[in-house]
Amino acid sequence: MAATGTEKQGGKAFYVSTPIYYVNDAPHLGHAYTTVAGDVLTRWHRQRGEKVWYLTGTDEHGQKIMRTAEANGVSPQQWADKLVTEAWKPLWEHLEIANDDFIRTTQKRHTDRVQEFVQDLYDKGEIYKGGYEGPYCVGCEEYKLPGELLDGEGEYAGQKLCPIHKKPVEILAEENYFFKLSEYGEKLLAHYEANPGFIQPESARNEVVNFVRQGLQDLSISRSTFDWGIPIPWDDKHVIYVWVDALLNYATAVGYNENQEKFEATFPADVHLVGKDILRFHAVIWPAMLMAQGLPLPGKVAANGWLMVGGEKMSKSNLTGIKPQDLTSHFGVDAYRWYFLRAIAFGQDGSFSWEDFSARYTSELANDYGNLASRVAAMVGKYFGGTLPESAADGEAEKAIHDGLAKAVAEADRKIGEELDFQGGILAVFDFVKQVNGYITEQEPWKVAKDTSEEGKARLATILYTAAESLRAVAVLLNPVMPETSQKLWDSLGAEASLGGLADQKVQEAADWGRLPAGSTVTKGAVLFPRLEEKPTA
Repeated sequence: MAATGTEKQGGKAFYVSTPIYYVNDAPHLGHAYTTVAGDVLTRWHRQRGEKVWYLTGTDEHGQKIMRTAEANGVSPQQWADKLVTEAWKPLWEHLEIANDDFIRTTQKRHTDRVQEFVQDLYDKGEIYKGGYEGPYCVGCEEYKLPGELLDGEGEYAGQKLCPIHKKPVEILAEENYFFKLSEYGEKLLAHYEANPGFIQPESARNEVVNFVRQGLQDLSISRSTFDWGIPIPWDDKHVIYVWVDALLNYATAVGYNENQEKFEATFPADVHLVGKDILRFHAVIWPAMLMAQGLPLPGKVAANGWLMVGGEKMSKSNLTGIKPQDLTSHFGVDAYRWYFLRAIAFGQDGSFSWEDFSARYTSELANDYGNLASRVAAMVGKYFGGTLPESAADGEAEKAIHDGLAKAVAEADRKIGEELDFQGGILAVFDFVKQVNGYITEQEPWKVAKDTSEEGKARLATILYTAAESLRAVAVLLNPVMPETSQKLWDSLGAEASLGGLADQKVQEAADWGRLPAGSTVTKGAVLFPRLEEKPTA
């Protein structure tokens, strides 16, 4: 679903992008992983009250798309239109991705601006004509260095393979136009040193720094052996290299050379989220292009790791591309959004298994979180007729809960909002959930309820208010991760009537104790995380 960036007076938007994804096939878990991470990050910043812009989209030019379309008996444009309409956009809507824009590289708003950008570089003397021959991976749409290639075995014996796709490379020789990338090595190294957080995680930064230190080659920025792409404006026998075309989406989508006011209010991106296999394009080529054009560089390029299945990177070419819908139909969309960010440290490779997902769902979502919400609502209903009582007998146990919440909010805000440590932020919230469960176990409200004295009633009211107010804060903190579940909890606490919309609640204010007023109507709604059915068989 599309969303409008949260308004804040003045200032630049917090701008986050995903890679634009190749439309040679339908999206798999790896694509969804990056996109959900960006969605959680931008939802979090919206709930800080910031102006936000979240961009995703599709990469629709290049030889890989052309060959896929030919194999399916349609034109490249027809193929792209079909995949975007039937697969990519529907999945983002299904996963509750609140992107502000969806850029397609075949759109005129993009193609015209790309030609203008490249023409400007040519006019400045940053581009020249030359020839090149080398090993080329169509899957990566990239010339490879000989030292990167793998020796083929079995059916590929005697051939050189792409290290990522494990498929034979092709030797291409063509006359191309080149960008003077080699002249930007020292400038890039100086930027990396002055901005140590520019590339994350540190292992990715070290890899890029070492690569640039070895010396950069000029970049072939055109192709003349096929025609599915944006024509070079001064030589229509060539099309612009698909990666130069694709990287420019981060500028064209926010008004480059078209809407200067929007461009200045948005560009550059604060965070480019990318897969580690495309890190060099974003951390070397993209900033060099911006330097050449005199444009500001992004704040951060954050590379997530690979999702692994059976020890192999999840990809369409490796036949391990599981559809996200295979999981959401069983676990639900919110649990899906939660699981991958909870189970895998962002920036590291992580293995997915159905069994791990099931175990975490049952233990953490159903038992720890869902059961807490059900128990609290049931007890408010049983002992106070569904009306939230007033806390009147706070003690040391309640102070510990107040302190625990303050710690959880501060830690989650720092880890998710600043460090992109989604796992750490989610764990901080769930540590607090466990603390509240422990509080209820220790306070035993079902026993306190037997004390009908005024002191007993006050103590019972305090316990249940403390638990309900804790859940109010948890709903706010988990809203960027699990929006549907958080809304259900918000409604069951009666918070909508007394506090207003959940999306308007500030994450920083979640620790302000006592926001949920006594007298709110608490209802026991549907179970937040229903018991899982048997795993479906293939």
